Amino acid sequence: MSAAKVKMRGKKMRNQPVSVQYPSSSTQNGADTPETTGGGGDNAPSDIPLSTEKPKNPQQRSGWVCGHQKDGGGYAKEMPKYITAGAFARARAAEVRAMLKAVTKTTGSCHVFGALPKHMRRRAMSHNTKRLPRRLREVANRMREKSLQAGSKKKKEQAKSKSRKARRRHGNLLLEFNRRQRRNMWLETHIWHAKRFHMVKKWGYCLGDKPTYKCYRACYRAMSSHCLLQDLSYYCCIELQGEEDKLLASLSQLTSKEAGPTFAAVLSLSGRRQGSVVLYRAGQYPLQPLGPVTFLWRPRTQGSTHRQLWIWAHPTIKKDLLPELQTVCQCCEAVVPPAVPVVTPAEVVPTLEPEPEPEKTPEAKQITGTKRKRSCKDSSGPPAKKILGDGTRSPTAPITWKSSSTGIVINDLTMEIVRYRLIGPQSHCVLAETLEAATDCDEINKSQPSSLWWPELCKDKSKMDLHQQQANVYHLLKGIYSTGELPSGTVLGLTVDDPRLTLPTKKVKALPCVKQAQEVDEEKRRELMLRGVPEHCCQSYLWEKSVRDNVTENKISEQELNRMRSEVLVPGSRLSPTPLQGRIPILLVHQPGKQVGHEMSSWGAGWDLLLPKGWGMAFWVPLVYRGVRIGGLNMSLKHSQNKGAPHFPHDYPDCPAGVCFQEEQEAELLDKFKRRPPAKRTNYIKHGCLAPFRCPWQQLAEEWELITREVGEERKGDSQTQTAKEADTVMEEEVTSHGDISITKPPSCITVLRNRKSLRLLSGWCRPTTSRGQRPCRVGEVLPLDRSAAASFLTAHGMNLVWVRLSLLSKGKPELHAMVCVPTAEDLQLLKKGPSSSGPQEPPHKDHFKSRNKRRRKGPKKAATSSKTKGKESDLPSAPEPSPTSCEEPKSSSQSSSDLIFGLWPDPLPSVTSHCSRVTLGWVTQGDFALSAGCGEALGFVSVAGLLNTLINQPMEHRGMLLLRNPTSLHYRFAKINIEV
Repeated sequence: MSAAKVKMRGKKMRNQPVSVQYPSSSTQNGADTPETTGGGGDNAPSDIPLSTEKPKNPQQRSGWVCGHQKDGGGYAKEMPKYITAGAFARARAAEVRAMLKAVTKTTGSCHVFGALPKHMRRRAMSHNTKRLPRRLREVANRMREKSLQAGSKKKKEQAKSKSRKARRRHGNLLLEFNRRQRRNMWLETHIWHAKRFHMVKKWGYCLGDKPTYKCYRACYRAMSSHCLLQDLSYYCCIELQGEEDKLLASLSQLTSKEAGPTFAAVLSLSGRRQGSVVLYRAGQYPLQPLGPVTFLWRPRTQGSTHRQLWIWAHPTIKKDLLPELQTVCQCCEAVVPPAVPVVTPAEVVPTLEPEPEPEKTPEAKQITGTKRKRSCKDSSGPPAKKILGDGTRSPTAPITWKSSSTGIVINDLTMEIVRYRLIGPQSHCVLAETLEAATDCDEINKSQPSSLWWPELCKDKSKMDLHQQQANVYHLLKGIYSTGELPSGTVLGLTVDDPRLTLPTKKVKALPCVKQAQEVDEEKRRELMLRGVPEHCCQSYLWEKSVRDNVTENKISEQELNRMRSEVLVPGSRLSPTPLQGRIPILLVHQPGKQVGHEMSSWGAGWDLLLPKGWGMAFWVPLVYRGVRIGGLNMSLKHSQNKGAPHFPHDYPDCPAGVCFQEEQEAELLDKFKRRPPAKRTNYIKHGCLAPFRCPWQQLAEEWELITREVGEERKGDSQTQTAKEADTVMEEEVTSHGDISITKPPSCITVLRNRKSLRLLSGWCRPTTSRGQRPCRVGEVLPLDRSAAASFLTAHGMNLVWVRLSLLSKGKPELHAMVCVPTAEDLQLLKKGPSSSGPQEPPHKDHFKSRNKRRRKGPKKAATSSKTKGKESDLPSAPEPSPTSCEEPKSSSQSSSDLIFGLWPDPLPSVTSHCSRVTLGWVTQGDFALSAGCGEALGFVSVAGLLNTLINQPMEHRGMLLLRNPTSLHYRFAKINIEV
C-alpha cells in the first residue's frame, strides 16, 4: 500500500473503535482453562492464578482476536469447557461500548449533515432545512437557531467595524494612532516621514532613518550648495531657573575649563551665542563623562539676576543627566502636576462600544438596522485628541523639581519645543522665503480685550519697538551670501506670521535674490557678520510657558484655514488681514559648520528653528515647498563624518550611552553574520581580525600601557643611546613578546582625551597636513618631540584614547572597525616609490577552530575518530601569529565547543596589539569615501601611548604615516593621521 493510501486509511479509521485484545494469557473469551498442578488430575473450575507458561508455538496468538489471521490460525480449535460470567460480560461490555461510540460520533464535522451519506448531501440544505429528511429537520432547526443567537452576541461584543472606510474615519484613526504611541513617541512629522522613509524605533521614539528612494549624493549636494532639512524634535530640553551665581556654581561641578568653554563663557552667558560642552559626573573630570550637550541662556532682564537656561541633550543622556542635575542643584522636591483629565495613550481604548452603565435612556439604545454613529455624548468619554508633546509620560509623573535651599527649579521640556535643523549655505534664503515677520494689529483689535497673546502685546509700544528691531535684523539675512559667514552660535528671537498663509501653489527652490541683497545696508550687514545679533534682539517670547501654551491652544485648524481661503476673492492670494491666532514666537539658532582642521572651513553650517509644540507640520510643509532635501538619522551621521566631528553616541566609547550603543551594534552585526550560511561568511580568523563587530578599547589601552612601561624600564637600564631604527625594533620585539598580556593591577577605565592644550600639542607632533597628505599645514610653536616630553605626556594621559582623522594616500574605502596599524621600516620604504604605491600584505592566518567546528557538526560518534589528530593541531605553526600562546587557545578547556562560531574568535581574546604582523594602534568608527575630500577618509580612536611610541620611532619625513586594513581584507593601505583641534 502506498504512503498516500496509508495516510488516507489512517484518516478514515481515526474515529473507529480499537480492536479489543487481551494480553497473552490462558484466559480466552472470558473462559477459564483448567490448570494441572502437581499430580492432581481433577478438572474442575478453579479461581487459582492462571498459568504463565508460554505456548509452544510462538506464533500462536491467545486472547480474542477479530479478523482473519495471516497464518491461518489464532482461533482456539476447541471450545472452552467452562466460562466465567463476570469476565465474559466485561469483555463483551468493552466491545459494545466501542461500537456505541462509533455509531454516535460523526466522522467529520459536528454538523447534522454529516449523518447523511455523501451522495445525499446538498449545499442548499444549509439554507433550507426542508431539503433534509424529516428525521433530521428538528435537529437542524435547533442548530440553526443556536448559530443565529451566537452570531448576534458576537456582533454586539465587536462594535468596531472591520471595513477600511470605518478605520479611516478621523476619530477612529486618532484612536489607533494614539494606541500606537504607547511605547514609542511619534514626532509631529511622523506620518509625513512614514510615507517616505524607512522608520526605526530608537531611544523611545519612532524616527526616520533613510529615505525609500536613492538620494545620498543629492543630500550631499544639498548640504554643500543649498539646504537639507532634519527634524531634531527628539532631542530633550531641560530648563533650569534660578539666580545666576547659584546656577553657575552648581553647573561648574559638571564641566572643566580644560576641555573648552563652559556654561560661564561670556558670549554664551549673555544669551547672544549657543554653547556646547561635554558634561561629566559631578567632580569626576576627566573620568565618567556623560556626553555632549548644547545650552542656551535667556538674555538678561534689566535689574534682575534671575536667569533661565535651556540644556539640549540626546535622549540617551537624559536618564543620566537629569539625576545629576538634581543632585548638584539640590532639587529633590518633585512638584506633582495637577490632575487634569487628559486622554493619554494608556487610557485610550480603540473601540467604539460605550461602557455599560447602570441606567440607559431610550435615546441611547441603538435601533436595529440603523447606521451607528459615534457622538461626543457617548459614555466612552471625550472625543480622541491628537497627542501633543510626550504622550508616553503618565499625567501624574512629575516634570518639575525645585530646591528650597538654592531656589533653583528644573523643568523637563521634552517634546514641548519642536526643533528643525537646516543645513547648507542657502539655509538663510529658505528661512527668508518661508517666514515673514509678524504684522501689527489694527486699532480695533488693540482696543478690545482678547484672550490671545499678540493683541495684548501690541498694546505695549516698547515691545513693538523691539519686535521691529528684530525684524530689521532678520531682513539683513537676505543680503548674506552664505550661512557660514555669520558667527557660530548666533541667536535671533522673532515673531512670525503663520507660514501656511504664504504657501506657494507648487514647489519652488529658494535662491538668493540679487535685488534684495543690494537693498540691504552694507555697513549693517558687515556688522552682523562680525559681531552677530545684538543682545536685546536675542530675546524671544518662546521662553514664556504661558505664551507657548496660548499659541498651541489657539492654532487655526487646516479646515478653518481652507474655509477662509475659499472666501478670498482672488484665488491663491494671501489672507488679509492676518488672523490674530497666526502669530508664532520662534528662535533662530545658528549652527556652526566644520570648525576643526584647515580645509572646508564652516562646511555644513546652518540654522536651527525652535517652535512651540503643535506647530510642527504648519512649518514643515512650507519649508519642504521651498525645495529643501529631507534627511534622516543616516544623513546626520554623514554630516558629522564630513565635518570630522564625533557623532553621538557612535563615537563616545567612554560614555554610558556609547557603551550601550556598541553592545547593541555588536549584537545586530553578529545576528546578521549568523543569518548567512557558513560557506558564505567571511572567515575573520583567517583575515587576522579578532573583533570584527566591536572595538575592545579597554584591552587596547591596558596592553599599550604595559608595553610602554616595560620599554621605558628597559631604556633606563641601558646606558647606550639607540638610533630610531633600533628603537623601532626594540618596540616591536617588546610588543610581540607580550602576546598574552595579563594585567595584574585592577583595570582603570578608559577615557577620551579632551584637554585642549594636550590635543594641540599632540596635533603638532603629528605634523598635520591637508587631505591625502599633499601639503603640510601651519602650526604654532610646538615643543619638540623627544623621549622626555613623551614620558611626561604619558604620565598624565597614558590610558587615554584620542580622536583622529585618517586620509588614505591612494585608492581604497575604509570600513567600520577597520584596524589602524603601525608600519614597519620596510613598509615606509615603499613610500619612496610614490604616495600612490600599494601597501603591504598581511599573511593569511590559520583557523585553529576549524576542526573543532567540524567535530561539533559531525556529532559525538565521529568525534572519537577525529580525536587522533588533536595532538597534531596543538602543535600548529605560528608564523602569522606573533604570539605562540595564541595557538594554544583552542586547547583551553574553559571554552566549550557550543560557543564557537565559524569564522569568529571566541572570548577571551588574545593580545589585540600583536595579533597581526603589524602592531595595532586602534580602530575606525566611521569610514567611507568622503565626497568633500575626494578620497577615502576614516574617523576613529587610537591609543595615546601607542601613537607617541610610533611618532618617536618614525623619521621626520614620514611622521604620522600609518596603515589601515579593513576587516574583510588582507591588504594594508597607507594613511595620513591628523588630530584636528
